[in-house]
Amino acid sequence: MNRKQFLILVLALLVLGGAGFAIFWQDLSDYRASGQKIGAKLLPNLKVADVAELDVRDAKSHVMLQRKDNGWVVQERGNYPADFKAISDLIIKLIDLKVVQSESIGDSLMPRVELVEPAEGKKAGEGTGTQVAMKDASGKTLANLVLGKTILKKDPGNPLPSAVDGVPAGRYVRVLDNNSVVVVSDPLASATAQPGRWIDKSFAKVDRIKTLAATGSDGVQWKISRELEWSPWKFAGGTGELDAGSAVAAVNALGNLSFSDVAVTAKPEDEGTPVTLTAETFDNLVYTIKLAKRKTGDEYLVNISVAGDPPAARPPEKDEKPADKERRDKEYAEQRKRLEFRVLREKAQSQWSYVADAKQVAPLLKTREQLLVQKKPAGEGGPPGGMPPGMPGMPFGR
Repeated sequence: MNRKQFLILVLALLVLGGAGFAIFWQDLSDYRASGQKIGAKLLPNLKVADVAELDVRDAKSHVMLQRKDNGWVVQERGNYPADFKAISDLIIKLIDLKVVQSESIGDSLMPRVELVEPAEGKKAGEGTGTQVAMKDASGKTLANLVLGKTILKKDPGNPLPSAVDGVPAGRYVRVLDNNSVVVVSDPLASATAQPGRWIDKSFAKVDRIKTLAATGSDGVQWKISRELEWSPWKFAGGTGELDAGSAVAAVNALGNLSFSDVAVTAKPEDEGTPVTLTAETFDNLVYTIKLAKRKTGDEYLVNISVAGDPPAARPPEKDEKPADKERRDKEYAEQRKRLEFRVLREKAQSQWSYVADAKQVAPLLKTREQLLVQKKPAGEGGPPGGMPPGMPGMPFGR
């Protein structure tokens, strides 16, 4: 290599090095301008107490969560009470988000990481993300984000089939205020725009049942009762031997009833003639439950109302000692306060109808014939009464 060639090579290296440095400096300038520093909080100025509205939307759904005087409500469900814990957990997560990576992504590449802002009233395009806007009581926007593609991390030690491609470990986030894109270490799976996911799932607790009666179409006409809380269930009228397992299944189904969503305007009567159950409890409460299968899908509409008040005093026990009486009376007074509070909530819930899965209510919809002990034909084995071998069961229920 002669001197001239050497000088040309040095000059070329200087030019390439200068270009590389310029590109690096430009990237660094853009990174600094975005304000998103690695390890720093994404929303450093956001405070939990300031958030009074949470607006979440995606390509198909939209939910508005608002803080009222009596707590948070779901606007799309007729201002039904919202799950305060779920809302507070999401807000705290958003406040604690830390940047683990900063990305330089142009508008044309936003769909690739699902960071396209969902447009209200327009058909969703490819790569639309989930927009989360937080506002204060005056309606001022405190933060406006688009949550994009979930980042998966390989976990060889996870045996679940769903973890073959990896487990959720982070998510792309676009800050609409400055159009910056970062990666955070939380997948934020709870940030959903489906209104039903945000409602408070606390439901009526029908327990300590004394009698349970059902009336409706298709042969649903029966009444079962028990004398004491630990007594076996029996038919309250008519002939036939009640199957203990079926009785317990019906009582437990009512006591463990839950719902997936709230029907804002629909009622069980709108779906046809409902099955009506009446449950009298040892607490002097009477619950009326109406069930009707929806015309579409495999779900039921449920409405529960409650009447009555718990006894003001505990009935004294035979030969009760004064010390025991004082202690038990104090315990009963505390239990009664909790029960009164629960009944107040349940009475408020009676204005709504709820969506329940068909499998949950199936034990309550049996006919009287189906509640009878199924006698096995002569010659077949098994214990009497239709009880499975080796399964003594719990004949008394709740």
